[in-house]
Amino acid sequence: MCTAFVSIEPESAVPVLLLSVRDEYLGRAWLPPDRHWPQRPGLLGGLDLMAGGTWLAVDPARSTAACLLNGFGPPAPAGTRLSRGELPLTAVREGGIGHLDLTPYDPFHLVQVHPGGARVTSWGGGRPSEHELPTGLSVVLNDGLEGLAANRTASERIRALMAARADHFRARFAAAPRPEPAAEGPAEPAWGDWLPIVTGDGLALDGDAALIQRRDFGDGRIWGSSSISLLALGPELLRYDFATAPVRAGGSGWRRVAV
Repeated sequence: MCTAFVSIEPESAVPVLLLSVRDEYLGRAWLPPDRHWPQRPGLLGGLDLMAGGTWLAVDPARSTAACLLNGFGPPAPAGTRLSRGELPLTAVREGGIGHLDLTPYDPFHLVQVHPGGARVTSWGGGRPSEHELPTGLSVVLNDGLEGLAANRTASERIRALMAARADHFRARFAAAPRPEPAAEGPAEPAWGDWLPIVTGDGLALDGDAALIQRRDFGDGRIWGSSSISLLALGPELLRYDFATAPVRAGGSGWRRVAV
């Protein structure tokens, strides 16, 4: 149940903010953001050690970022399936994925952000859909933009958890002053009143609305939030803050990724 919130305010000094929470089985190995790809030396992102790709890629030279959420729908044919972790890397380096044949990929939602705005590309078989995000606050879930993808989960429980999370945190972000992070300095003053919300808002890790979560769905593995990324994009600004989840109170678990 990965989640991305995107805030777009064109008149702000920092017009685009991205919050990306990665949820995964916690036994899946990964490395924190760095320049992990020698064939793409300028790109930053966390490294999925199982497949070699990433869930969020940043290209500092182009001031772009892309984050990936799994979707629902028919899986790709087993004999031709490719890792979705390559898609964020391709998107930031090549300006999108519209030139790709998506049939080898399992369903996904790809959020691409730049200082001028953001868009979501969704694929679940058939034809991909693209949506430019409006001014204001948008949420992307595994059920797609605002939970309205053509292919959505068949589980009423999972759908209810995603809806509870989206409703709670949309209201909390909207009620707090929108930050305008500077390029330098620690995360706590940069993100202001948003930071304690981002780090869980005091909710229990197994609460229905939890953004930072730990859940046992009964298969012997623990599902939960492994990391949190915060990005701020402006005409002369790209700031990338990262934390392993859950984060300690006071902002001490954050590090600013050098771009």
